[in-house]
Amino acid sequence: MKKSFIVASVIVAAAAGLAPFASQAQNIAVVNGKPVPKARVDAILEQVKRQAAQRQQQLPPDIDKLVRDKVVTDEILAQEAEKRGLGASPEFKSQMEIARQSILIGMLSNDLDKKTTVGDADVQKEYDKLKTQSGGTEYRARHILVEKEDDAKALVAQLKGGAKFEDLAKKNSKDPGSAENGGDLDFASPSSYVPEFSQAMVKLKKGEFTDVPVKTQFGFHIIKLEDTRDAKFPPLAEVKGQIQQRLAQQKAATFRDELKTKAKTDYKFAN
Repeated sequence: MKKSFIVASVIVAAAAGLAPFASQAQNIAVVNGKPVPKARVDAILEQVKRQAAQRQQQLPPDIDKLVRDKVVTDEILAQEAEKRGLGASPEFKSQMEIARQSILIGMLSNDLDKKTTVGDADVQKEYDKLKTQSGGTEYRARHILVEKEDDAKALVAQLKGGAKFEDLAKKNSKDPGSAENGGDLDFASPSSYVPEFSQAMVKLKKGEFTDVPVKTQFGFHIIKLEDTRDAKFPPLAEVKGQIQQRLAQQKAATFRDELKTKAKTDYKFAN
């Protein structure tokens, strides 16, 4: 009986002795008497590593030490700000409320991502719809974009006089995305362009250009049709991930709209 009591006492004493060490192991430092929890470092490390993976960036080998240094430095600076009374300022309280909402919305978004399932049948259905929409003919066109109609008409006259479309596009086009390539827009479906542009483009035959400038919200265009082909669409395996993401985003948007509809508020949304 006495021996059993002694053993039990030793176990209790050992457990009590380990408690402070366990508590210290959960902290990376103590700053002016205030513990800095390791969980703070772990959370930042997880976020940094996730962002690096998304951006395909390489983290420095001492990233753990860099994060710990930052966390402890931030604690020192935050304590100084508190000492100066900045934590009680209206600006701080306003910013904290914005941060609180942002964090909660981010967590809600992550929770939805975990619980939102996009099945193979949904992906196949969306793929078939997109494939049907992209069906038909793709057009390879060039264009020259200028601000004034008179300038466009002058360029048309030069083209009729034998000037090369590519040369005039490089010299005069205001479209930074295609000017250097002689106005080449590569193959695309008519739906990729604003209606005025696509309507004029599809009326052209190969090698023809618009002899009347086409006005759009961007300015005045001279369009030349280089070639056409049957529309191509990538196989499901190549776009499955994109379609899953698209459907998940649609579900998230529907969830948000439903919450807005159910919410009791006197605010009127624009849409």
